[in-house]
Amino acid sequence: MRLPWQCAPMTYALTFTVTQRIAALRLAGAHIFGNAQHRHARGDCVRPNPFMTAVLRDGRLLEFSMTRYAVLNNVAHHDLRVILRFGAEFGDAVGVVPAFVTEYAELQREYPLFFRKDPAGSGYQSVALLGFAQDENLFLQDGRWNASYLPGIVTKGPFLIGFQEQHIDGALVQEPVIHVDLEHPRISRREGEAVFLPQGGHSPYLQHIIGVLRGIREGVDAGQAMAAAFDALGLIQPVRLDVALDASHATQLQGVFAIDRERLAALDAQALHQLHQAGYLEGAFLMLASLHNVRRLMAEKQRRLQQSHSDAVAA
Repeated sequence: MRLPWQCAPMTYALTFTVTQRIAALRLAGAHIFGNAQHRHARGDCVRPNPFMTAVLRDGRLLEFSMTRYAVLNNVAHHDLRVILRFGAEFGDAVGVVPAFVTEYAELQREYPLFFRKDPAGSGYQSVALLGFAQDENLFLQDGRWNASYLPGIVTKGPFLIGFQEQHIDGALVQEPVIHVDLEHPRISRREGEAVFLPQGGHSPYLQHIIGVLRGIREGVDAGQAMAAAFDALGLIQPVRLDVALDASHATQLQGVFAIDRERLAALDAQALHQLHQAGYLEGAFLMLASLHNVRRLMAEKQRRLQQSHSDAVAA
C-alpha cells in the first residue's frame, strides 16, 4: 500500500479503587491487549490487564513487555513518589508505544498512527510511532518530551489497571483496582510527585492518573471493536516505510498496517453510514491525517544527524 503523505475524547463512568491490602503479582508471557495467560495473585485473585511499551527490532514491531506489579494501597505506599522527568533511564527510549482510540484526536496532531497485528492473533492494535529504531524516541531531548500531548501509555508511568474478584450483593464481580510497579525507575521515596496526601487521600497526581487509566481501559475495548470493523471491510492494509534521510542514511519499517485511503473512499453509502453511526469513521480519518507526522519525525531525525555531524567535525 502506498502512503500519500498527507474519536473524539470520551466520558468515562468506570470507578477505580485503591485497596488497603497488598497482593503479590507475577505475570508470565503477556501481550498488550492480547489473550495471554496471566497468573492470579493468591487471595485477592488479581487479574492484570497489561498496557505496556512496544519495541522495534530489525524494523519490525514486536510484543509489548511486562513486569511485576503490586496492588496500590495508602499504607505501604504512603510515601510513594513518581519522578516525572523523561529519558532513557526511565524506559522512554522506545520507537513505538500503544495508542488508544480515546486519545486519537490529540495523538494525530503530532504522532503517526499505525496498526500492528496482535501477537496472540486476535486482531489489530493501534500504535504511535516515535522513531525509526527500537531505542529511538525522537520526541526525547534533554529530559523533556517535545510534544504538546503525552501519550496515555507514557503518562500512566508505573501504574496499571487490574481486577479483583469481590462479592457484591451476593454476586462475584470483577472490580478494577490500581497496581504499581515498585521496581519501575520512576518510583522514588525522595523526589517526584506524591501519590498520596499526608492523611492518606489521593493526591492530585493520582487523581490524574486514575483518569488516564480510565481512558486507557475504555480505549482498549473501543479500539478492538473499531479495528475489527475496519478489518471486516478490508480497510487495514500492510505498509512499508522506506525512509531516506540523506545520501548515507536510510531506514525501513515493516510489520505495520494503515487505513487504505482508496478503499475507504470506495465504500458504499451503507458501509460509510454504519462506520459513522458506530463512531469509527472519525477514527479512520484521524489515523489517515496522522500520517503527515512521518515527515515531522524525518525532519527531527535529519536535524539530529546534522547536529551529530557538526559535533564530530568540531571535535
